[in-house]
Amino acid sequence: MIGNKEILDRMQNLLNYEISARDQYLAHSRMYQDWGLNKLYAQMQHEMEEEQTHIDAIMNRMLFLGRTPDLTQKEPPTVGSNPREMLQNDLDAEVEVAELLRSTMHLCEKEQDFETRDILQKLLHDTEMDHIYWLEQQLGLIDKMGIQNYLQLQI
Repeated sequence: MIGNKEILDRMQNLLNYEISARDQYLAHSRMYQDWGLNKLYAQMQHEMEEEQTHIDAIMNRMLFLGRTPDLTQKEPPTVGSNPREMLQNDLDAEVEVAELLRSTMHLCEKEQDFETRDILQKLLHDTEMDHIYWLEQQLGLIDKMGIQNYLQLQI
């Protein structure tokens, strides 16, 4: 099946950002592990695995629509140097992905590609309800209790 070129271009862009997010979570998870922040390590490992499921869903749909995904175009990850910065960078990346998902879903509606829209809807739900929500909670906890108290809870 041959898909809409504009939708496939947007899917490639989404793929680029999802790969970057996965790589960013990988780097952050290993940094947390090295610092002994085991709860943050476990959460970032989970997030990295979820990003891989997003990558798989996008790639599978692109292949179905006749486009071979280009894995060389990924966006550079933004790796932080301390836990607060790392969480903020992760949140910023997820917000950007959510915006791309919404705009691509809108295009899918316009072009009547409802199956792609439904796939992206599932990814958006994951992005908003799991990733963004959790990251906002963590940053809120840091603001409320201070970074030292927060980090003590992550050991």
